[in-house]
Amino acid sequence: MSKNVWITGASSGIGKALAIKFATEDWQVAASARRENLLQDLNNNNSNIHSFPLDVKDESGAKKVFQDIIKKFQTIDICVFCTGIHDPDAEKKLSAEKIREIMETNFFGTLNCIMAVNNYFRERGSGHISIVSSVAAYRGLPAASGYCASKSALTSLAESLYFDFKRHNVRVSLVSPGFIKTPMTEKNKFPMPMIKSPEFAAEKMFVGLTKKKSFEIHFPIAFTMIMKLLKVMPNWLYFLLVKKGMKTIKY
Repeated sequence: MSKNVWITGASSGIGKALAIKFATEDWQVAASARRENLLQDLNNNNSNIHSFPLDVKDESGAKKVFQDIIKKFQTIDICVFCTGIHDPDAEKKLSAEKIREIMETNFFGTLNCIMAVNNYFRERGSGHISIVSSVAAYRGLPAASGYCASKSALTSLAESLYFDFKRHNVRVSLVSPGFIKTPMTEKNKFPMPMIKSPEFAAEKMFVGLTKKKSFEIHFPIAFTMIMKLLKVMPNWLYFLLVKKGMKTIKY
C-alpha cells in the first residue's frame, strides 16, 4: 500500500520543497495552499502530488478538504501543517490588525487543520501530526511581535497535543527551522545567519518525520543550538545582547 501525506503551505517555500521530497520518495502527497495554480504546477511536474486548494483560515473548508483527501487516498499517515506568514515592515509599527492576521493564519489556521484530522487519528489509533513552528518561538525578537507570538503558541500547542494524542498511539512532532530562503524570509532586511535552502529543510524534515522518533526536528543544528542557549539565558543578558545587535544591523 502507498504511504500518504497531507502538507499545507505547499505552494512555496518549505512546504513546496517538502511536497516534492515526499513525492520523489514515492509517497502520495495531498498538497494544500490558497494558490491553486501553483499547486497545479506541482501536480503537472509530479504525478504523486495532488492539489487540494485550501485557505487554512476557513475552519469548515479544512474539514471539507480533509474529507476529500480521505475519499481519494483512503488513509493518511502523516499530516504536516506548515502554513505561515510574516510581515516585518508592518510589525515594526506594532499593528494590531497585522498581528491578528498573523495569528489567524499561523496559529488558528494550523489549529483548524488539526481539528479537521482530530477524530480521524484518534479513531484510527495511529498516525503522525507535525506542526511547523520556528526558532522564533524560543525568544521574542525585534519587529516580529506577531510572528514570534504565533510560533510560540504553536510550540506550546504541539507540546500539549503530544500528551493528548500519545494516549491514542498518534505521534505529534514539532519542526523548528532556523532561517530558510523562502519568499517570506526575502522580506527580511537584516543578515540571516546560517540561512539554508528549502531543499535542505525538506531533507531534514523528511528524515525526522519518517526515520526518527524525536519530538522536535530542528535545523541547522549549529544555529538552533545557539538559539536554544538564548532561550535559557537570563533576560537581562538576552536583552543586552539583542540591544547591541540592533545597533550593528538595520532591521
